[in-house]
Amino acid sequence: MNSAMAQDSPILLFPDGAPGETTRLTEKADREGGFTGGEPVLRITGVSEPTITIYTPSEELANGSALIVCPGGGYNILAYDLEGDEVCQWLNELGITAVLLKYRVPRREGLQKHEAPLQDVQRAISYIRHNAKTLNIDEKSIGVMGFSAGAHLAATVSNNYLQKTYPAIDAIDKVSCRPDFCLLVYPAYLDSQNFQVAPEVKPTKDTPQTMIIQTEDDKSYINSSLFYYYALKEAGVPVEMHLYSKGGHGYGLRDTGASVNEWPDRAEDWFREIGLLE
Repeated sequence: MNSAMAQDSPILLFPDGAPGETTRLTEKADREGGFTGGEPVLRITGVSEPTITIYTPSEELANGSALIVCPGGGYNILAYDLEGDEVCQWLNELGITAVLLKYRVPRREGLQKHEAPLQDVQRAISYIRHNAKTLNIDEKSIGVMGFSAGAHLAATVSNNYLQKTYPAIDAIDKVSCRPDFCLLVYPAYLDSQNFQVAPEVKPTKDTPQTMIIQTEDDKSYINSSLFYYYALKEAGVPVEMHLYSKGGHGYGLRDTGASVNEWPDRAEDWFREIGLLE
């Protein structure tokens, strides 16, 4: 399965309907939300049927690891190419199987912003682990990464994996949804007051090893990264953070002329350090 094919073969995470969904939304996609790196951004919303799309690297590059990719968008839209497709193609070039998660947006009335998406990412990780042998993936080498709100989602599942947040459906839900590693790029919503983290992302010693990418001029979200880094350190979790002076928010892998654009190289170094790459 190559990247072009992968885009045509999404897998429904909940074949009989996602938990708690009573109304089927009309999915909408547009490129009217502005430009990043001189290119428009594909924005998707109205998702009530969450899916994963698996991007498989070439056989000669494949190294048996996988990453669930969570695009951002404030839990209202998904920046689906900027923080999704383009990221999956980069991971494939490194030999990593990429799994693009289309989680439920926009926010559901009466639920916490991440409540429905957390069900989706838990199910996605368990699905990949349950099918690891078929997908030629090491079940102990399945990570999660995200951007902005998607990074909040990745951190949330990194700290909420001991039990599913929805009733078990089948054998997939008996499999662990704990990520083995976590990469957060300009994460949002991880901070609370007085240098504390948000309650849903409170780390323990068993939180997976984590890497954080952030810029100092990302004024709304700098504390999200700093507070979470500190909480991980205090919990004894292996953590690496790259903090750049400029670059703002929402750059993905695109060239915006800032030094933070080299972050994929630092991520590749980290993948090598934690044993994903040769």
